[in-house]
Amino acid sequence: MTLPQTPHYLIDMGLLRANMEKVAQLREASGAKALLALKCFATWSVFDLMRDYMDGTTSSSLYELRLGRETFGKETHAYSVAWADHEIDEAVSYADKIIFNSLTQLDRHGARAQGIATGLRLNPRFSTSGFDLADPARPFSRLGESDLDRLEDALDRISGVMIHYNCENGDFDLFDRQLTRIEAEFGGLLKRLDWVSLGGGIHFTGEGYPLDRLADRLKAFQDRYGVQAYLEPGEASVTKTTTLEVSVLDIIDTGKLVAIVDSSTEAHMLDLLIYREEAKLPQSGEHVYQIAGKTCLAGDIFGEARFERPLQIGDRISISDAAGYTMVKKNWFNGLAQPSIALRDEDGSIRTVRSFSYDEFKGSLS
Repeated sequence: MTLPQTPHYLIDMGLLRANMEKVAQLREASGAKALLALKCFATWSVFDLMRDYMDGTTSSSLYELRLGRETFGKETHAYSVAWADHEIDEAVSYADKIIFNSLTQLDRHGARAQGIATGLRLNPRFSTSGFDLADPARPFSRLGESDLDRLEDALDRISGVMIHYNCENGDFDLFDRQLTRIEAEFGGLLKRLDWVSLGGGIHFTGEGYPLDRLADRLKAFQDRYGVQAYLEPGEASVTKTTTLEVSVLDIIDTGKLVAIVDSSTEAHMLDLLIYREEAKLPQSGEHVYQIAGKTCLAGDIFGEARFERPLQIGDRISISDAAGYTMVKKNWFNGLAQPSIALRDEDGSIRTVRSFSYDEFKGSLS
């Protein structure tokens, strides 16, 4: 079998199905619905598989919304921090539900959303995020309404709320405690709604996560308030399903051995730079190398890896967990060729489903 040219993202369909089966298990046991968060993962070539296990998509922009409607179908939820006047009519035409970020947005656009379910984002003023950059409850956060009086004023115009406050939260007990806080403060309001989205960031497909406890908690929440609960798994849907496959182009001794590969953190795994994290690299063996990208950015470094034998130019390296917030953020920095997208089917065969050309690089500019 001829492997695709590197760099490429390689999605393992068997691993993706295993995650989807956990999503389906939670839906069945809890009665909650699950929407794929396109801001995290929007590689629509695998939606034929995911569609059988999920209820639809949720979006953060007009383009994501349209993509969800056209390529996934089923329920299509529309959210944006701020809808522009020229976007709102098109957004409503694609959406089953539209969620406004603020009461002023609801005031401005709510009348044009008549005919579909309408909601508001509720900010509980706390979250599980360990990064200020990503914390939706940071001081002076613009993400959602938190004042009960303002929320009360909107109740005759909304049927639900979205509450996004989890971030890579693999701790069920923490989820339970924080949902209890939401119930204590906003329970009176929740009882007057039809649906509540608890957002994404719940790492329930992780190894050892107590799915049965989460299902019971979600079922009790829905029964208590008479609402349909939604989850918006992005990272949880695709965690550990995908690698970024790269090749070694050069090896330099700078006091440590540095292997330069045909990829880049800034162009192909941008979250590593944003959150100052290291890539998930091989860590077996005594031969240590820093793995670095090929752009001119001095800090274009994936991290340190360990191998069983010395690396050679031409060797391939697999960088794990390269699905969530990677393909949706890839860019043309330094004019690097973007990684193609390949699938490993469940019979073991590998096929390329998308590659990117010079003409696309040129066409992205003017």
